[in-house]
Amino acid sequence: MEIKRFETGPRMSQAVVYNNTVYLAGQVGNAGDDVVTQTKQALAEVDRLLALAGSDKTRILSATVWLADMADFAKMNSVWDAWAPQGHTPARATGEAKLATPEYLVEVIVTAAL
Repeated sequence: MEIKRFETGPRMSQAVVYNNTVYLAGQVGNAGDDVVTQTKQALAEVDRLLALAGSDKTRILSATVWLADMADFAKMNSVWDAWAPQGHTPARATGEAKLATPEYLVEVIVTAAL
């Protein structure tokens, strides 16, 4: 099977397709924006990258959401709930973690079917 990589840089690819599965790198918003704005931006990147790979959010199998502070869980969920396609919601986990910089408040990692 062929491996396809999208937006490949020296450290990582933003998306990789193998065996009819799309794996996305962690997506973040603009550092310094509030958690609602960063979540919207990260999910827009998920949409864009899935489309680039030939998939969409109705085909997401699983998602991991990392928050810098679990106090932002409800705010992040308000954006997620408006974005996630009802009837096609993926398996999902959310946890708290130190992200790449303190200005990042949320990171979304997705695996989807083609």
